[in-house]
Amino acid sequence: MKKNQSRFRKKLYDKKDFPKIKTIPKKLSKSWGKGKFVLPSPLEVNTLMKKVPKGKLTTINEIRRKLAKKHKTTTACPIVTGIFAWIAANAAEEDIKDGRKKVTPYWRTIKSDGKINEKYPGGIFLQKRKLSNENHKIVLKGKNYFVKDFENKLTKL
Repeated sequence: MKKNQSRFRKKLYDKKDFPKIKTIPKKLSKSWGKGKFVLPSPLEVNTLMKKVPKGKLTTINEIRRKLAKKHKTTTACPIVTGIFAWIAANAAEEDIKDGRKKVTPYWRTIKSDGKINEKYPGGIFLQKRKLSNENHKIVLKGKNYFVKDFENKLTKL
């Protein structure tokens, strides 16, 4: 790790004993199923986000599915996976600010219903711009922005 490493890149590379496999608590078994779940490492989430090619998209649930398959668990924790996607997004923006050209294309990871993730760096405005630059059509539904016909642009990880 470089001495001048930024705040989010530091978090991205901090393993903190991840991944961890745990038993799904009874109170979550209705929504998560029975068996085990994985708390992935930040780098595992980042690695999957990096695999999404230009013009394609993935969802947090697809990342969770892939992580569960890798670790032979029923699911991956949605909260931890979402937090680590956010860390990966912020680390990518730090990379951009440092002049790096090849960064994790975090804007290609959207919510499972096609909604743009407003918590990513730059909020809705930056996500809309980055996605529009890759020829995705953005539509406003109520107060939220979605990628139109996102299902047709999903890639398998």
